[in-house]
Amino acid sequence: MVDPQTTPSARTGFWSRLCSLLCTPSPRYSLLTLLLAGVAIGVVGLLGFDFALHATSTNEFCSGCHVNDAAKEWRQSAHHNSRVGFVAGCSDCHLPREFVPKMVRKIKAAKEVWGHFTGIIGTPEKYEAHRLAMAENEWARMRGNGARECRNCHHPESIVDKDKAYVADMHKSALSGGQICIDCHKGVAHRAPEAAAAVPAK
Repeated sequence: MVDPQTTPSARTGFWSRLCSLLCTPSPRYSLLTLLLAGVAIGVVGLLGFDFALHATSTNEFCSGCHVNDAAKEWRQSAHHNSRVGFVAGCSDCHLPREFVPKMVRKIKAAKEVWGHFTGIIGTPEKYEAHRLAMAENEWARMRGNGARECRNCHHPESIVDKDKAYVADMHKSALSGGQICIDCHKGVAHRAPEAAAAVPAK
């Protein structure tokens, strides 16, 4: 006995109905038109999102707000003026590479941008007054992820100093004991703000 659902006419009928559904104009738009429009909007939205993500992660964008001491200190640091010509930019230290942590950090950074434009850190004096609190927030974030951004470039097993043989063992011992990079290296790209603790926040 032949199943009518498997006959050539039945199969042809299915594709005809599908084509009719997708291609036949409705009183407004066909399903195919709506589908193509959705894909086009999705592609444009994705490209726009990628552009915005990149544009807001550049050194130029970050320096637009941190134009006071932070950007100047970074330009004078070893992270900008390295012996091998590599420049560790703002996003290398302050923005995770992984997608989800990066999005979380971007959302939090929006609050910092808002703080700049509303004048909370709009002057060098206000920036300095809030320096310690901003640094402690960043240190807490890095403690939470084991200083992941530091380790993206600095591999503990590769830290050696030909003139100081103890350096490699010292780092291995500290890291195995639960310490992370910033426990010893707080002022590597910006001035360590301990002195700002006595300055009242405005």
